[in-house]
Amino acid sequence: MRINIVTIFPEFFAGPLSLSIPAKAAAAGGVQYHLVNLRDFAHDRHRTVDDYPFGGGPGMVMKPGPFFEAVESVGATAPIVLLSPRGRRFAHADAMRFAAGTELTLLCGHYKDIDERVATHLATEELSLGDFVLSGGEPAALAIVDATVRLLPGAMSDLESARTDSFFDRGISAPSYTRPAEYRGHPVPEVLVGGDHAKVAAWREAESLRRTREAEAHDRAAWQEREARIAEREAVIAEAERVAADKAATKAKQKAAKERARARAAARSGDGA
Repeated sequence: MRINIVTIFPEFFAGPLSLSIPAKAAAAGGVQYHLVNLRDFAHDRHRTVDDYPFGGGPGMVMKPGPFFEAVESVGATAPIVLLSPRGRRFAHADAMRFAAGTELTLLCGHYKDIDERVATHLATEELSLGDFVLSGGEPAALAIVDATVRLLPGAMSDLESARTDSFFDRGISAPSYTRPAEYRGHPVPEVLVGGDHAKVAAWREAESLRRTREAEAHDRAAWQEREARIAEREAVIAEAERVAADKAATKAKQKAAKERARARAAARSGDGA
């Protein structure tokens, strides 16, 4: 597998990709990392990759040209993933999909935003780690790389460990315990030390289901809270618009009344003449 990472900070990845699972996956021949410096495709002496946004506004926007040329330079094919807070949330199923392929290209943004043409005409999909903003796409890209390459042959000494991870079968794994059997008054569940493998399997399945349901309930509550905040903001905006409209209508009525008064005054003046 080949992973291309397009970034203005290739040095960000030097340490993490040389350690632990990412390094093991590369040493086993399962993956090759190709770091592409976006500034190599800037054509001014300052190697500028950003510019002011059309229409004004705060912050800088990354240019489309360097991204297109960087991707073309490596002959990248789909999937070409743009890391973006507006993207669909990355899931374990995505890591499995990427690991089953032969190539993955990750586009890391920075500054305020990336020119929309990168999203609409270059990237094949947009992914996010969640509802929060990072300083750039690099941390998100690294998380996706790690989640993907650990599923490759040779990356882990015990592949069965990966198969029992949270989200492998779309659920959250059961709690894990190790020695000692009791620590500071907190014992390990007795079923795990009883030696009955069938009971252990049943306990783990039940705990996995419980954890998954709790997480799903939390997600639903978070979305409901978010929707409530949005509805509240929309109500405030609607009220502000109503007040502004009422003021405009009042001013229009006052102006019309003044004009009528001036017209009547002018008419009376004409009659007197």
